[in-house]
Amino acid sequence: MWTALSCKGAGLSGPAASPKGLRHAFGVAAVSSGIPLNMVQKWLGHAQLSTTAIYADAVGAEEQDIARKMWE
Repeated sequence: MWTALSCKGAGLSGPAASPKGLRHAFGVAAVSSGIPLNMVQKWLGHAQLSTTAIYADAVGAEEQDIARKMWE
């Protein structure tokens, strides 16, 4: 179960230390690690593969910097 204390204990803070932030971080990390998109789709419960494919577009350094600004 997610709690603010568990995020703090893991060294996470700010808006990214939320269930949504952790979910997106998991999706990007899974795709970056080479997990097939269809498996990430299943794990995240996406109905459409195109939704999961968004995580594949966020793996470049420039895109990560842009996405990080959403959480600042």
